[in-house]
Amino acid sequence: MNTLIVEESTDRVVVTLNREKQRNAIDSDMIGELHEVCALVEQDPRIVILTGAGEHFAGGADINQLRARTRDDALRGINRNLFDRIAALPLPTIAAVRGYALGGGAELSYACDIRIASPTAVFGNPEPGLGIMAAAGASYRLPTLVG
Repeated sequence: MNTLIVEESTDRVVVTLNREKQRNAIDSDMIGELHEVCALVEQDPRIVILTGAGEHFAGGADINQLRARTRDDALRGINRNLFDRIAALPLPTIAAVRGYALGGGAELSYACDIRIASPTAVFGNPEPGLGIMAAAGASYRLPTLVG
């Protein structure tokens, strides 16, 4: 795997988002690799702990790739499908968040069953400022989480 560090043990899988220089921005490679992790724990259920390399959990989507997405890409719900799959995993998922969890990074944490935040954690959904909707889960998961 190129964008994740995956550490397996008998009872858990620790997944570290590993694009530290890009604040662990979620790109298409990472999405594919996270689907691979989902397939792994769907076949052999274990707790999943998601965290980020370096100072941040995930600074959001890779903006360069996001700009290149087409209308059809948006309608396919690339990130939403992944986050829905994570939310449906058979055993608990935990987001261990420090630093930024923005946009898609925040939505990834919202898809988890439990979020553990360090004192440096910053959650945010800046998508409207970019002229896009927070459609990968924030618009319906966040209100459910915070009431």
